[in-house]
Amino acid sequence: MADYDNKPEATQGSMDLTEHKKTFAGFIRGSIWITGLSIGVLIFLALVNG
Repeated sequence: MADYDNKPEATQGSMDLTEHKKTFAGFIRGSIWITGLSIGVLIFLALVNG
């Protein structure tokens, strides 16, 4: 049987998170823009059709 238990030991706090934090901040910023634009479109449609 194959030996899959040859992983290196993990050390807590050794991973660099700068790229992860920048990506997550961009995701949140994009989500806020899309939400705002969607609400704006819905308000515009409600005013035009009303």
